[in-house]
Amino acid sequence: MIRALRFAAAGLVALALAGCAGESVWAPDEFVSRSTYVPQGPTTVTLITSINTRNNSGAHSALLIDGAQRLLFDPAGSWHNPGIPERNDVLFGMSPGYMDLYLAFQSNGVFEVRTQTVDVSPQVAAQLSQAVQAYGAVPAAYCSRSITDILSQTPGFESISQTFFPINTMEQFGALPGVRTETIIGTIGDEDDGSDAVLAEQVANAG
Repeated sequence: MIRALRFAAAGLVALALAGCAGESVWAPDEFVSRSTYVPQGPTTVTLITSINTRNNSGAHSALLIDGAQRLLFDPAGSWHNPGIPERNDVLFGMSPGYMDLYLAFQSNGVFEVRTQTVDVSPQVAAQLSQAVQAYGAVPAAYCSRSITDILSQTPGFESISQTFFPINTMEQFGALPGVRTETIIGTIGDEDDGSDAVLAEQVANAG
């Protein structure tokens, strides 16, 4: 399935980029508590892969867990939003609107996003939720390594081997039974320039 994702900022969000070197970030308890988002439907795990369409190389991996609450594990990620609390690469409160912003960011310009979703038991979702929160801040270039490290120790995902490469992670995840795949294309910005800095400037200046 392919869907186009068009994002009009309209002054609703400000994105900021920061260097990622495994630096610890810890949002206050009150911010996290009031930002909790409880998803509807079955418990699922979704691998999110950003792909450079010019050379078909993997740019980034993230893991979305829809369990008792929604957590987005965005290891060494550069998407930030003042409305979303973060604790060491775990983002809380990722409602559908915020997820659209995140996916627009990841699929900007020459990039597209592949999402792969599998149903899991509430127990597995809870285990993954605990694992990503306990993992700690992830250094740059370790996005796929951290995700595959966690998944390889999770029931139902033991076939996944540790790797540094997002495309390899995506291929391994795609071999799991019952995976549902979606490709997301099209965002704001110059389609010939997919740099994060360009997108951040465009969003900040939109209104």
